[in-house]
Parts: sequence; structure tokens; C-alpha cells
Amino acid sequence: MLIYGKQVVLHVLEKHPQLIEEVMFSKTIDKKLFSKFARLDKNIVILDNKKAQGLAGGGNHQGFFLKIKDIEPSPLQELKKLPFLLVLDGLNDMGNIGAIARSAYSLGIDGIILSGTNDFNIQTALRTSSGALLDIPFYHQKDIYTLANELKQAEFYLLGADANGLDIEIFKKQNNTNKLALFLGNENMGFSRRLSKMLDKIVKISMENDFNSLNVSVAAGILMYELKVQK
Repeated sequence: MLIYGKQVVLHVLEKHPQLIEEVMFSKTIDKKLFSKFARLDKNIVILDNKKAQGLAGGGNHQGFFLKIKDIEPSPLQELKKLPFLLVLDGLNDMGNIGAIARSAYSLGIDGIILSGTNDFNIQTALRTSSGALLDIPFYHQKDIYTLANELKQAEFYLLGADANGLDIEIFKKQNNTNKLALFLGNENMGFSRRLSKMLDKIVKISMENDFNSLNVSVAAGILMYELKVQK
């Protein structure tokens, strides 16, 4: 698996050096930093600009590339043992998925499940998450309805987020569940009617002004913080 970008590369070097198989640069880097890569005793390749742009598909690589071992999702059975899961249903913007993963890891969420994501690309998600997907258990399930049923059977309380839901502050005062799965829907379409009926409760973030336009990653961060503090 190839990843690129300074932040994610340095995160892997610092936290997961055992995953690194090959190091590639397309720019001169600080000697002290270079020595850290050299101590890995892995092949280090210097790329010309044309080759670097080709490997990154025109993306902003910042001169840093790593070839790492393939990343395998965590088994669903293991995630079902965790107390607080985040379920992303139909999100297709890898930037949003990465931003949500960073927030989830930072806020201490126990695991992430992706569902209904078209052409899920682990390399892109890993890069946009700045490496956070290496630090938090995640799973990719195609069918959201099967997933919802499985989480129900595992005694999770299924909580969705939608502009027409109950105020999150009111829910926090009422809720005493031990296992919670927070569902966030597609950036534009939200949840299907079928999934909405499967959820135990739907909540919203109340706005001070009549302007309901929070980006899904921003909304996710607020909801995760509110629910984590409550727990």
C-alpha cells in the first residue's frame, strides 16, 4: 500500500514503524529527520518530480511517500464488544471521512464502521485522516440494514443525527445506555426512511440562528464530544 503526504508519513514513522516497507522522497529533507528513516533499515528511494506526481496522482505529496503493509479492518465481532461506535452511512467524501476519523480518535471513540461508501479507498481515507485510521478500530460493512440489526442484537442503542431530531442536550439528560452506536448519514441525503425506523432515537444540534448548514464532519465532532462528555 502506498501513502503520501508529510503528516501521515511522519505519523506512521512515529507510531507504526513496523508497517513501513519502503521509504521514498522527492525532496531534500532535514538530516535529523532523514536519520530517523535511515534507522528503519529499509530501502530509501529518491524520486524525480515526474515520478512523484505520477505516484500521487497529482495530489499534494509534499515530497514524502511510504510503501506500507496492507491494512486490514478489525473484525466486526471485536467492534461489537466496544461501548461507543460511530457508524458512517453512505458518506463518500474521503476528506469528510478522514476528518471524522481524526476527531473520533482524538475524542476517544472506540471504533468506526463505514457502510454504503462507494469505492472506499483505504489509502485516501488513511491519508485524509492523518493516520488516525491506524489508531482506531474500523470496519467496512456494505449493507447498513444488516449492520443495524447486528448492533441491535449486540445490545447497542442506535442513535441517529438529523435536523428534525430531539435536541442533543435533552437526550443527554434522558439517556443511560451502556452501549451506543451513533449513526451519521450521507452528506446530502441523510438516512433512508427504512434506516430511520430502525434507529432508537434521532437527535439534532440546536442552532442559535436559523441556518442549518453544518458540514457532516463538524456535526460529527460536536455530537461525539457531547455524547462522550455525557458518558
